Amino acid sequence: MRKAAAVPLSLLGFGLAGLAYASIVERNAFRLRRFDVPVLEPGQRPVRILHLSDLHLTPGRRMLINWVRSLRDLNPDLVVNTGDSIAHPDAVPPLMHALEPLLSRPGLFVYGSNDLYAPRPKNPVRYLWRTSKGEHAQKIPSLPWEELGTAMSTEGWLNMNNTTARLKVGDLDVAVGGINDSHINLDRYDIIAGPAPAEADLRLGVMHSPEPRNMTRFAADGYQLLLAGHTHGGQLCIPFYGALVTNCGIDRARVKGLSSHDSAYLHVSAGLGTSPYSPVRFACFPEASLLTLVPRHRSDASTREVR
Repeated sequence: MRKAAAVPLSLLGFGLAGLAYASIVERNAFRLRRFDVPVLEPGQRPVRILHLSDLHLTPGRRMLINWVRSLRDLNPDLVVNTGDSIAHPDAVPPLMHALEPLLSRPGLFVYGSNDLYAPRPKNPVRYLWRTSKGEHAQKIPSLPWEELGTAMSTEGWLNMNNTTARLKVGDLDVAVGGINDSHINLDRYDIIAGPAPAEADLRLGVMHSPEPRNMTRFAADGYQLLLAGHTHGGQLCIPFYGALVTNCGIDRARVKGLSSHDSAYLHVSAGLGTSPYSPVRFACFPEASLLTLVPRHRSDASTREVR
């Protein structure tokens, strides 16, 4: 009987080094990305939106908590949280501690599936051939999503799950439409359907998962800027190739960053966290984004990335 070929020690060492880098170094190498988005009328003052997503926070993640707290120095005009904020039953207090320096700013939030359902051990390789949509077998939420929503709402942030709102952001009158997470079939776009207020200075659409069917409806209703998360930017990417999967209906080219969908600008955050059971990132740094909305006479949207 032939013996199975042994794995070369050099290859094994390379794999272990890569795993250590992905789980210890890159997972905690938080970055801020900056984008200029030309959606305002000529003559209007720029405003800054801080987009946070997918913290998947557990109580022990001190580096992540402290980094989020440091974002107060950006002095954003609006903070938008596109969901999957927690990953542990005791994560709401540490999350609010992380957000505390930002809570004096106007804010909006929607839920992601992992704000309701606790993560479970899964084979991460399955994402190569399917999404995780429909995998939540739990009928009753196992995470304190109501406590989470109440905590943010009490501080003045608007709950945008399947609803619309108007608010003042800097000098702007902003109309917002938001939906709950399509990944667990809680999105109800019909509730908010219809033309967004044409007289608003900005029309903003907010969701967790960037599903094209919903983005198309947002754009058709006149929303100018759409914000989403969920994808983790692919989480495990190949240098010079990009994401292998998106875990939703959006294409790989738009898995993170600023792009467009029909007549609207689209920003998808690669997010700041990971599932506790897949605590790795490779060629896809955890991130938050600062979107500076500028008048449309500036030719094209631009991006610059900083550590």
